[in-house]
Amino acid sequence: MSTDSQVWFITGAGRGMGLHFVRAALAAGHRVVATGREPDAVRRALAEQEQAEDDLLVTRLDVTEPAEASAAVEEAVARFGRIDVLVNNAATFHGGYFEELTPEEIADQLATTLVGPMNVTRAVLPVMRRQRSGHVLSISSGAGLAGFEFNSAYSAAKFGLEGWMEALQPEVEPFGIHTTIVNPGFFRTELLTPDSATFAAPSIADYAERHAQQVQQYQDMNGHQEGDPAKLAQALLTLAALPEPPRRFIALAAILAVAEQKAATLRAQAEAHRELSSSLAFEDA
Repeated sequence: MSTDSQVWFITGAGRGMGLHFVRAALAAGHRVVATGREPDAVRRALAEQEQAEDDLLVTRLDVTEPAEASAAVEEAVARFGRIDVLVNNAATFHGGYFEELTPEEIADQLATTLVGPMNVTRAVLPVMRRQRSGHVLSISSGAGLAGFEFNSAYSAAKFGLEGWMEALQPEVEPFGIHTTIVNPGFFRTELLTPDSATFAAPSIADYAERHAQQVQQYQDMNGHQEGDPAKLAQALLTLAALPEPPRRFIALAAILAVAEQKAATLRAQAEAHRELSSSLAFEDA
């Protein structure tokens, strides 16, 4: 084991990006806590992975359950003594027009994709504070930078994730803990498969044609996304090795374009009514 070995704690490790993150971290000589709602599925997915037996811990974790997050962290520390890198990866996707999404679907989206990472991070931070070191990487999305049609619940969760991470950064920085928001585009994972993606039932005639088009678009995209998740995993290894990792990492050229457009739009909006915006204070302020 390398003297630069870290302990990685990865959620949603049984498939998709999470599985690639686990494989890359192990191949790089790190120790890994691979978590998922179905530990046996995680083990099966990693069955052909070559690593020292002592370098991998597979444990159950439903990120929506705070008690399971605490138990998984306790097991990780008992096994490896520390946690250096947390990757908040577990998420779901509920696609649909806002009016067609049920309150239950929206609640599930927020519970898994926003509150879930909070639950896990809350359990991990005491460990990192004791160490006076650590790195929290949270996987957001291009939909965390800009809202997209048919993504209202998903964007709400990812925008919330980003606001929380930006506020968390100055809170934990004094303890030597870094944070990074990762904004991927479409990577060739299982996100758009029925196991990870659900679509609101079409129920409003005004949306019917666009609803059908959006669903078809996502179904056609599945398996043809441009992003290579193995390359993203290597990028995370690079970021985690930096003494001063970035607070945000944008993954794919298409999302660089989204970020640049968002920055330009915000600047234009700030300038559009600058005089009015600046006229709202008390006169004696």
